[in-house]
Amino acid sequence: MVKHQPLQVYERQLCLSCITGIYGCRWKRYQRSHDDTTKWELLWSLILLFTFCLLLVWFYFWWEAHNDYNEFNWFLYNRSREWSDGTVPILATTAAGFTYIAFLMVLALCHIALGQQLNLHWLHKIGVTAALLTTIVGVISVNQTWGQEWDVVPISLQATGPFLHIGALAAITALSWIVAGQVARSEKTMFQVVVVLLYISVLLGLYVVPLYITSPCIMDPTTLKQRPDVIGHQGAPMLAPENTLWSFQRALQMNVTGFEADVAISVDGVPFLMHDHTLERTTNAEKVFPGRQTDDASHFNWTDLQQLNAGQWFLKDDPFWTVHSLSPHEKDLIANQSVCSLEQLLKLASYHNSTVVFRLRRPPPEHPCYDSWINDTLQAVQQSGVPQSLVMWTPGEHRAQVRQLAPGLIQTSVDKLTPETLHQSGISRLLLRYNQASTQEISNINLTLYTINEPWLYSVLWCSGVSAVSSEAPHILNKVPYPIWLMRPDEYCLMWVSADLISFAVVIGIFIFQKAGEHQDQNILIDFYNPEQIMLSAAVRRSSRDLNVMKEKLIFSEVGNGVGSAEELYVDNGYDYYTNRGISQ
Repeated sequence: MVKHQPLQVYERQLCLSCITGIYGCRWKRYQRSHDDTTKWELLWSLILLFTFCLLLVWFYFWWEAHNDYNEFNWFLYNRSREWSDGTVPILATTAAGFTYIAFLMVLALCHIALGQQLNLHWLHKIGVTAALLTTIVGVISVNQTWGQEWDVVPISLQATGPFLHIGALAAITALSWIVAGQVARSEKTMFQVVVVLLYISVLLGLYVVPLYITSPCIMDPTTLKQRPDVIGHQGAPMLAPENTLWSFQRALQMNVTGFEADVAISVDGVPFLMHDHTLERTTNAEKVFPGRQTDDASHFNWTDLQQLNAGQWFLKDDPFWTVHSLSPHEKDLIANQSVCSLEQLLKLASYHNSTVVFRLRRPPPEHPCYDSWINDTLQAVQQSGVPQSLVMWTPGEHRAQVRQLAPGLIQTSVDKLTPETLHQSGISRLLLRYNQASTQEISNINLTLYTINEPWLYSVLWCSGVSAVSSEAPHILNKVPYPIWLMRPDEYCLMWVSADLISFAVVIGIFIFQKAGEHQDQNILIDFYNPEQIMLSAAVRRSSRDLNVMKEKLIFSEVGNGVGSAEELYVDNGYDYYTNRGISQ
């Protein structure tokens, strides 16, 4: 008769089994080990850590780059000639990759905290490698096609830096539990010294980081300047088709103080609003003029341009995912929009006393107005009846002549020039991308910065003293009556000093608690000496496959026909039950 004889009673460790099973596919007890992690697995742990840090930066970059998603999509359109939201697959893969790598990092930390040997499964190694290579390719691609966007990272840190510091400090403080546990359990003095010194270096570095954090929002609220004016870039292109009359009217409803537009000149000399070089994306030129949709927009006369529909594409492509929020009446108005002329925009601005700034694109050399483009545009401005003090003139060509013919225009440059050059050219205002101006320049020059769509960026520029911004989202900035956050320097100093002191006290407490707990565990082992358990622990340190099989037999053995005791099982597997040593063969 077969007799079941349990040789050792084990407490179920479902949590530990899940941790080691998911991380290294070691679901069974005999597969786990408390041995030191091999150098190969340590290398993979470093690769995992590097991948996590790289993905963290990559994820943060795309999170803060939300302000410029439309700019990125336009870059993609110029390459593929197909309009689509290219940020969706990037965000999806970045979020999935970051979640996966972060989960593996948590599992690795759990292994370290529980004293388990790190042994990343080969499938996870493939996944980590794929995530690392994909992220590196993404970083290289952004550098080549959209390199200027990296500037958003240091700019965003002016808004998020103080809070990221608190978050990082909390994370490193919590990590002290694992560090203290490793130091307390280790019997190697050199290991203890290296780990403690490394951890203290990181911790002290975080303690002094606020000395290098600068933000214009850390200021005396009484010195805050007035709210920057908001100029509707192409009107309100998130709510209506860009550069159409309805788009500018929607911008007026959002309390903008001016308009920004892109101007081209038709073949018969009429300035009209068009951002792209062709009519393919924003009109139905392919339907009305088959085969001409890829021609330069300035090769059409004004009569032809008036036949085009400039609104239906917006309802079809939904470039900003906002069509669902529009009413049926708004959709009807959008569906009937046509190409807008510069004169129509100037008359609208004159009626509402709004500023107008436009970028004038010179037509191709074979164009009839190639030489007269400045005069044709200036004539349209004068014929509209708009006060010259409302028009910001940006073309740099023949600026001296324009100043003589229309001295009331606000001379504006879209290039970053020295104050001496600005004074000599009679330029009183700059129109720059937000990453082209420093805090010092903002306070000394009359600036309009584009394109500002996010409240955090608007708040930073407000605190910096910018007088005006150009935005594609005036409906969003209209809901920002005050900077998102504003803090006095003494309040910020009190906040980070208090956080440092609390962190230091918690870290010291954790190290003391872990050290005391380790001493208590050693005393318990001495008081409750268990030879069989010690024998099993010694067996755990053996890494041979035969010994693992032997331990599995100890747990789930069927005793009979010559195998009746634990001693026999050990002897059968080459192990001396009494001396805890392997039997030489």
